[in-house]
Formats: sequence, C-alpha cells, structure tokens
Amino acid sequence: MTVSSHTPLRNLGTSDLKISALGLGTWQFSKGNGFVGGFWPVLEKKEIEEIIQISLRGGINWFDTAEAYGKGKSEEALAEVLNGLGDEAKEALIATKWWPVLRTAKSITQTIDQRLQALKGRAIDLYMVHQPFSFSNATAEMNEMAVLLKEGKINHVGVSNFNERKMREAHRALKNHGFPLVSNQMKYSMIDRRIEKNGVLDAAKELGITIIAYSPLEQGLLTGKFHKKPELIKNITGPRKLSSGFKPSGLQRTQPLIDLLDQLAQEYHVSASQIVLNWTINFHGDTIVAIPGATKKHHAEENVGALSFRLSDKHLAEIDRVSKEVSVK
Repeated sequence: MTVSSHTPLRNLGTSDLKISALGLGTWQFSKGNGFVGGFWPVLEKKEIEEIIQISLRGGINWFDTAEAYGKGKSEEALAEVLNGLGDEAKEALIATKWWPVLRTAKSITQTIDQRLQALKGRAIDLYMVHQPFSFSNATAEMNEMAVLLKEGKINHVGVSNFNERKMREAHRALKNHGFPLVSNQMKYSMIDRRIEKNGVLDAAKELGITIIAYSPLEQGLLTGKFHKKPELIKNITGPRKLSSGFKPSGLQRTQPLIDLLDQLAQEYHVSASQIVLNWTINFHGDTIVAIPGATKKHHAEENVGALSFRLSDKHLAEIDRVSKEVSVK
C-alpha cells in the first residue's frame, strides 16, 4: 500500500500503531440490513471497491466498521474488498466495534470469533465498545477486552460515546492489565463541539487518548449543498433529514459558517468539505482524527483531498470563532 508523501501518520493514542488523520467510516457498507443499515442506499461491490481503492491510494490507511452496521454486513463487505485488492491493501487497518445493548461484558469474549469470521481472516487492529449501555460496567468490559489482547485476538482497545467518567474508568481498568485505552469515538463537528465542554476532550488530551470524530460533515450539512439548494433535503433517504440542522431555522443559523467555508475553499482551491475535514483533524493538534463516510467515488476523492494541504493557524482560529457562534449549545 502506498501512502501519499503528504500524509503524515499519527500514533493511535499512546500505542505504536500509526494511522492516517482520516479513516474511512463504512456504516454505508451495511447493504441496507437492519435499522442502522437503512440509513444509506445499498452499494454494489464495485462501488465499495472504488471507494476503498481511492481511499487507500490517497493515503487513508484504516477503515472503521462495526458489528451493528448491517449485522456484520459492513465488516464482510469491507474485508472481502480488502482481501481482493491483495498487496495494495495488505497493510490496511480495521477498527470494529462490539454492540453492548442487552448484553453483558462476557459477550465480548463470547462473540469475538463471529467478528473475526465476518472479517475473513483480517486482524482487528482496534476493537471498541460501541456504546456505554450494557448490563455491565466499563471495568468489566475492559477486563474482557484484556483477555482478547492477551490471546492476540485483537491488537488495541477503544470505546465509543463514553462520557468523561466512563472513559476514565475504562482507561484505569485497562491500565491495570498493562494496556492503554487508545481511543474514544465521539460525535464531533464544527457545529457540535460538546466534547470541548463536557470534559471528554480535556481528559483525552491528559490521558493520551485519540478522539475519533464521527459525523464530521454532519451527514452532508457542512458541505453547504443543502444551504444552496434546500429542495435537496426532501430527496434524503433515511431519518437524517428530520434533524434540526436540516430545518429552515437550522440552515439559517449555520449560514455564516457556510459562507466562511466557501470563502476559504476558494482561497485554498479546494472544496468546502475539505476545509471542514482539514480543520477537524488539525485544530486540536494530533488529538482528533475523523472518519467521514463515502457513498460515491467523488466523496472518497473529496476525503483524501483534505489530506493534501493544511489550514493556516489564522484560518483555523477564524473558523473556530464562527463555528462557536453557530454550533449547538
């Protein structure tokens, strides 16, 4: 796999694992299965292959999936394409997640072979608890994760959607086994900056935990296309069009940020979404990485283009100011 020379890799948390500042989120590879899979149109294998190839060639070296994405269908689709690409994808890394709802921590070790089977012989480089809601506490979950680490069935452990208290508990429990908690996957974008105020980001910086930002483009809202053509909203598949950001009042509130993004896009000769992603992965140094998705080839091209430049400190600060004025309080 060739990683573009302009794409510096970062350590995942305090581990030695090197990841690109952008990964590819693969929720959209769910093949329409289940409620979660129903958010996206069904992608054919050829489309998935093109998206993955563009991502790899553009310097993205890791892919984020989950048991809950189409009940394993996303994991299977991802692994099938990566295996089919041979040497080009030999070093590609996979992050996946255990679904905790209505389960106890013991399910982590009991279901790991199903995850490995879905991933068709590929390693689980990062294994996360998808949500903080199970019948067990974070300590019990990390005790089971430590078993998998010692058995060599997974390589690193993270969490997702954990608040500061639960993240600290998970970190402490894993440390007792001699392993670091390397990541916490959280919703974070220019208009949803709650982790900066609720202690999660500060604790992550203190403990050396990488924040993996999901929905960095707010499901397309921050591209500006819905501000320019609100009529496109009625064509959106799935429930996302019901969120407040897509309502006329939401579009009006975020318009000043969209205007700034458009202005900077012209200045840097890139797209507005590339400005968004570049800000997301650079404003807090190396602490935040992001996992935009892609349902079309050009989305994947947009993603990798965000790795080809760096916003100036002045522009990072300018976006920060306007973003705070329009973000969800």
